[in-house]
Amino acid sequence: MSPAQGECMGKRIVITGGAGFIGCHLSRLLLGQGHEVLCVDSFFTGTRDNIADLLDDHRFELLRHDVTQPLFVEADEIYNLACPASPVHYQFNPIHTTKTSVLGAINMLGLARRTQAKILQASTSEIYGDPEVHPQPESYWGHVNTIGPRSCYDEGKRVAETLFFDYHRQHEIAIKVIRIFNTYGPNMHPADGRVVSNFIVQALRGEDITIYGDGSQTRSFCYVTDLVDAMVRMMATPASVTGPINTGNPTEFTIRQLADLVVELVNSGSKVVYRDLPVDDPRQRKPDIAMARQVLDWEPQVQLREGLQRTIAYFDALLGQAA
Repeated sequence: MSPAQGECMGKRIVITGGAGFIGCHLSRLLLGQGHEVLCVDSFFTGTRDNIADLLDDHRFELLRHDVTQPLFVEADEIYNLACPASPVHYQFNPIHTTKTSVLGAINMLGLARRTQAKILQASTSEIYGDPEVHPQPESYWGHVNTIGPRSCYDEGKRVAETLFFDYHRQHEIAIKVIRIFNTYGPNMHPADGRVVSNFIVQALRGEDITIYGDGSQTRSFCYVTDLVDAMVRMMATPASVTGPINTGNPTEFTIRQLADLVVELVNSGSKVVYRDLPVDDPRQRKPDIAMARQVLDWEPQVQLREGLQRTIAYFDALLGQAA
């Protein structure tokens, strides 16, 4: 039995942000393993449509709640995913974004302390900022602007990591911290402003593909099922394993390569147009996943072409329903 299937079955698991893009996939995986799932979501970016197929499962429960407020429930494990993750959404209300990361971490760590639950923090590659080290290992402290338009997310997540490790040292909370690199797949919001969803929606509509910058900046794209597998494996590790551990696909692509591949797979007549690069947008992003390979026995299985084909099929059906 793999770590992703492991330990005893039938836990009470809380997922904050459970109706979001990643949360809904994690909910399905955990329900499939026989656990009870309490999905906690404020529906700022998550949607009921993402979890509509789960609502009739007696082991799935939905609670509308904002993690900036304390939560009093029972839990064996907590996955703290709550926070808008795309620039369009986290810059819409930057103060609330910071509160979600910081107060959300405090409140969920408080819940873990009361219930003696293990808790996993969904941190991000954004804590590395615009990196000066490439690829980025967990030992790299980052190159982050503390006062820029992206800082609400970057710094909020960095403080959340600090809180997790301080609660671990001071209160002996069983923590797990992963750093998520660019993730994509079905259930992404079509207007979330992330590059994969942007390109696919534009190509399916026959619109121009908008690249910010000259297209030479790089990203590494991880398919969502690979990511949630890594998350469950991380939760199943011994107490001595706290992380942080990078979770992402180490295969690097330029943004222009991504645009060309999307146009090819959609068979679209879209043309590429260029716009100014946003402030503090990272030039390079690629995870060093040596630790994930060693500790989690994990590496991505779904490569970009296959993952894009699945994601395009999802958006094609979604846009067809909206037409």
